[in-house]
Amino acid sequence: MVIGLGGSCHWCTEGIFRSIKGVLEVEQGWLKSAHPHEAWSEGIRLKFDPGITPIELLVAVHLHSHSCTSEHSMRTKYRSAIYFEEERTGCEVEQAIKNLQAEFPQQIITKVISLEDFKLNDPEFLDYYYSDTERPFCTTYITPKLQAIAQRYPQVMNDRWQQAERKRSEKQQ
Repeated sequence: MVIGLGGSCHWCTEGIFRSIKGVLEVEQGWLKSAHPHEAWSEGIRLKFDPGITPIELLVAVHLHSHSCTSEHSMRTKYRSAIYFEEERTGCEVEQAIKNLQAEFPQQIITKVISLEDFKLNDPEFLDYYYSDTERPFCTTYITPKLQAIAQRYPQVMNDRWQQAERKRSEKQQ
């Protein structure tokens, strides 16, 4: 199954979803939908196995990993959205968001929209987090998001994340 995710910087979103069980492939870049959402926005396109991690859980991770209730000046660049290729997937995502609304004090603004096109980022920026988890951007922004997701949903974190977290802990000792 394929979905697109946007909401924060694509480096953050890519790092988070490369750390989730059942995610088979993550491509980082820019996504767009149909009018009125045809402007390119940072995000990822991912393939996943719903038998390992159901779409509802991926939606929950996504909503809890960015400011899904906040309109702000960067929302064009960082559109809070879940993109679908198949209408059935869009319906499942909409239901998951409705089910998760109770976990948020404000209204979720994340759009559920069709994935019309995708552009891959430049090669030097791909796998940004795992190519060097010690970069200042990674330690400041991505690692704290991953730790929060791991605390909330420990069952979804994959071996790659577990190894990186052990390595980080050993360096701190």
